[in-house]
Amino acid sequence: MQIRDLPYPDPGDPDVRSGPRFLLWLGRNQLKGQLKSLSWGLLHQCSIAGLPPAVGLAVQAVVDRSGSRLAWAGGLIAVLGVLISLGDAMLHRTAVTNWITAAARVQQLLARKTAELGSALTRRVAAGEVVAVSTGDVEKIGWFVEALSRFAAAAAALVLICAGLLLYLPSLGILVAVAVPLLALAVLPLLPRATRRADLQREKAGKATELASDTVAGLRVLRGIGGEELFLGRYRRASQEVREAAVRSARMWSLISAIQVLLPGVLLISLVVYGAVLARDGRIEVGQLVTVYSAATLMLFPLRHFEEIAMAYSFSRPSAQRAVRVLSLRRTAQPSTVDAAPTGDLYDPVTGLMAPAGLFTAVVCGDPDEAGRLAERLGGHAHVDADEDAVAAGAESGAPACADEDAAARKAPSVLLGGVPLDELPLDSARTAVLVQDKDPVLLSGTLRELLDVPSSGRVTAEEALTAAQCGDVLDSLAQASLAADGDPMTTRITERGRSLSGGQRQRLALARSLVTDPEALVLDEPTSAVDSHTEARVAAGIKALRKGRTTVAFASSPLLLDLADRVVLVHRGTVVAVGGHRELLHTDPRYRAVVTRETDDEIAAPTSRGATGTIEEVEERA
Repeated sequence: MQIRDLPYPDPGDPDVRSGPRFLLWLGRNQLKGQLKSLSWGLLHQCSIAGLPPAVGLAVQAVVDRSGSRLAWAGGLIAVLGVLISLGDAMLHRTAVTNWITAAARVQQLLARKTAELGSALTRRVAAGEVVAVSTGDVEKIGWFVEALSRFAAAAAALVLICAGLLLYLPSLGILVAVAVPLLALAVLPLLPRATRRADLQREKAGKATELASDTVAGLRVLRGIGGEELFLGRYRRASQEVREAAVRSARMWSLISAIQVLLPGVLLISLVVYGAVLARDGRIEVGQLVTVYSAATLMLFPLRHFEEIAMAYSFSRPSAQRAVRVLSLRRTAQPSTVDAAPTGDLYDPVTGLMAPAGLFTAVVCGDPDEAGRLAERLGGHAHVDADEDAVAAGAESGAPACADEDAAARKAPSVLLGGVPLDELPLDSARTAVLVQDKDPVLLSGTLRELLDVPSSGRVTAEEALTAAQCGDVLDSLAQASLAADGDPMTTRITERGRSLSGGQRQRLALARSLVTDPEALVLDEPTSAVDSHTEARVAAGIKALRKGRTTVAFASSPLLLDLADRVVLVHRGTVVAVGGHRELLHTDPRYRAVVTRETDDEIAAPTSRGATGTIEEVEERA
């Protein structure tokens, strides 16, 4: 895999049983790249290991006054220098390639999972944690994959150097061969504590990121209620906790680094003293002492990779665990058994809600949160109420985080479209068949033409959708802001999340985007909540006219929209309790009338105590 070949045609099916297993899966999928990096690393390390013998030969040639051997040693050093440069450059190139390709694979997996789960993702995992996984955690996972091949090359080089010293000069080679493994393993007792401190730092950093994300998202509301300083104080405290945790983690890693410097220094001093005694007694030559000392000195460089791999693993393991927590979430445990998207009635067996094919159905819920959950269910985004702590505990222990989700999801049967469960449809078919627009839709940055350039049936044009959504005033304002000579609003750039537009304008543009898609079933959650009554009536009429013959479900409590619906359904406490026309339900169902007219309990009881529900004119006036 070359960087130019990214993204992957298929990132694969990851092993999400635990963080270490996920890292192992990444390594196996980049085996070719790891072997390339290992080969260049061995060339680099072995060339470095060849310098001490060459230097020893040169020193001994000077002592023996041999010009030919000195020239031969000089040529060998020059060749080794070229090989060191080549190996180092290619090792860096292949290692960075491994890092980038691993990070790209993880990001593709996260993007695929986000598209699969949709809005249900943030119900299972906090938004700040998703951001942390897709940014900082991806970098740390890539770092481990990059360091792995360098560590393998360094370990192989150490084995070769120790074996060579044992054969070259056993009297000093034994000391080096015994001391080097001890040096490599000396920091192992400190690694668990360093890992725990690093985990705590990551946890606090994730919470601070989540708090910052929530504060920025609700900044307008915070300014309105004067809560900016309160949340700023909370973020300051969270930031200080992150700083303190980072300092404590850095202290432990500083101690590990100090040990990695101190113990090799003790080895070198011991080696020089013992070698000097042997040279003085004539048991070894000066060149041999220089060779062994140089080899031991150069072994300090490979030893540093032991510290790097330990640090990379301690940082990447919690990052991989968080990635597994997201990637292990599943839409359904059932395999896809239907190839084509069906047509027909949209039915929810949990609530009993039926949206007949080709009709405009309005749904009234007294609880806005209940309406949002039901809208998500109709789109195939099953709302799972599995215990978050249980899922997190399962992930930490290595168990798949999706187990509790699947068990909970199986308790709630899937929504049916034409008698076919949405969970049994391929994801693309399900998204094409049923489209859900929530009450707070997001507009991506770009021109208006790009905003409306979405996958669609082709039966509805952008102009028809904009007209039905009553976007005339939006087009006028965009035309005034257009940089084109003809003032074309379609070329005007819309800022991120549509912040340059009012709430009603954003809502209507999002509605136009949904209408352009023209799905088999369109589910709208409060599509006119941010517009005035006059515009609301025209938008409702535009939706009904444009969607004629197509299944449309609108969650609303506005009488203007309800009066235009073909049928109205009242959902109370998770169950359909009444079905009929708007005016009919106003006369016959007190609960429906209470939601639509905003009557209090006393006002509902008053007509009942008189034995009547009021005249038609009074009811319609209240509605």
